Amino acid sequence: MSQVPPVASAPGDITDNDKLMAALAYFFSPLVPVIILLVDTMKIRPYQKYHALQSLGLFAATMLYSVVACVAYTACSFVTMGILAMCLWVIFLLPAIPFIYYTIIAYTRGQYFEIPVVTKFMAQQGWLTMP
Repeated sequence: MSQVPPVASAPGDITDNDKLMAALAYFFSPLVPVIILLVDTMKIRPYQKYHALQSLGLFAATMLYSVVACVAYTACSFVTMGILAMCLWVIFLLPAIPFIYYTIIAYTRGQYFEIPVVTKFMAQQGWLTMP
């Protein structure tokens, strides 16, 4: 019994499974995007692959933000002897907001969209092809 490789779908052929996997790629980043890019039946789906790559880019930007936020938090806490630390802990929750927003957009709209700085940077580097 021979297996026929699945055919990649047209950009307009976005299924509910594609939308679900794209949403999960943002919500459970970086685990689900890596799974999408490793599984043959998923990585040939353009919608899933696009959002998996974009989610990894957003995750990398979030990690960069976290390093900068950690340095700022430590410096401000040291200077104010811990008083400012009681207010600044919120800066570590801020990266969750874009992930939740893009999860909802990827599932409800079922369209390709751009994350303002991340998508353009990834496209310029050749990591992400715009549909």
